[in-house]
Amino acid sequence: MALLESDRKIVETRFPVGQTASPSGRVLTEEELKTLNSDTSLVSDFKQMKLEKEAQKNWDLFYKRNTTNFFKDRHWTTREFEELKACREFDAQKLLLLEAGCGVGNCIFPLLEEDLSIYMYACDFSPRAVEFVKVTKPLYSSERCCAFQCDLTNDDLREHIPESSVDVVTLIFVLSAIHPDKMRQAIENINTVVKPGGIVLFRDYGLYDHAMLRFKAGNKLGDNFYVRQDGTRSYFFSKEFLAELFVSAGFQSIANDYVLRETVNKKEGLCVPRVFLQSKFIKSKQTQTS
Repeated sequence: MALLESDRKIVETRFPVGQTASPSGRVLTEEELKTLNSDTSLVSDFKQMKLEKEAQKNWDLFYKRNTTNFFKDRHWTTREFEELKACREFDAQKLLLLEAGCGVGNCIFPLLEEDLSIYMYACDFSPRAVEFVKVTKPLYSSERCCAFQCDLTNDDLREHIPESSVDVVTLIFVLSAIHPDKMRQAIENINTVVKPGGIVLFRDYGLYDHAMLRFKAGNKLGDNFYVRQDGTRSYFFSKEFLAELFVSAGFQSIANDYVLRETVNKKEGLCVPRVFLQSKFIKSKQTQTS
């Protein structure tokens, strides 16, 4: 079994005070390292191409099965990312935000409810997820939010968002679902709509997270890249790889650390180590979008 649903739900829970920032990440035991190194067989090229071709369909089916019930609302974002409140130059400033990979709105709506002085752009790969954003919450209003379907690796965000206009981008558990070869394209696309001095707030799976070690043989697509049973994929980031991606796409790194915490899975009676990467990247005020 590639990854239990209980494992996937863990990353959406409210983060406890006991989490620890670490510049070096998690150190594997000898047994864990041996198990990880023994998994050298990759999914066939044919299946990998099929997974890439059907990536949107697989996420759409995910939301068809789970509707709006799978993930919990992310009420922790303003606590983890103070920039969502502190980046205003003056108190009455109205912020423009982009939630890249919005899902069914678990990050959007808590922010809209908490801060009346923001306008939120929201996009997702799955048309079904975007439709849920538009119809399931009374808080959705064209006066405060614009949700649209978008493939970050292919569709130009500037078709929906003015160039160099966005103050803050949230990219939370999204980039890991994109093929590593296309991640830079997605970040460059985001760069085009971020204003000089704007910031990208990132949180995603870190290298050697428990979910990574749970994958069995036959699910590996490449280095740190795996496929789940439902056809959705997940990449596990090192801080060096992530920093290189953003810097090469025109951003500067201002924070980039692993977040370590332990989560108790009461159903299975386990205490498992979780590793996330939490980072902040700023677009230089001298950077000009091409």
